[in-house]
Amino acid sequence: MKKLYYSIGEVSEISGVDAHVLRYWESVFDELSPKKNKAGNRTYKEQDIETILKLKELIQEKKYSTEGAQQVLQQEAESGNSTEDVPVSLKKDLKEMRVFLKRLLEKL
Repeated sequence: MKKLYYSIGEVSEISGVDAHVLRYWESVFDELSPKKNKAGNRTYKEQDIETILKLKELIQEKKYSTEGAQQVLQQEAESGNSTEDVPVSLKKDLKEMRVFLKRLLEKL
């Protein structure tokens, strides 16, 4: 389900990345800067989730250091090309669908 804004809990569930890790990545990566609402809660957009999924792939799956992940993100931004086989936006949509189906199964 597409939304304009996601809470840190929703992003954590979609991405499989703990909230404290998301807050840490926010302090390290300039590409990840969710806005805060009036209550001070982080509000993530689609692009933020795509960045988080890319970071998760680089850091947790491919075992890049944070510095190495920063370099990859900068190179992709400069060249405008992604090195991925499957677009991050598609991965995000599939993960959202998985969360939705999991919740639906729990209700049955």
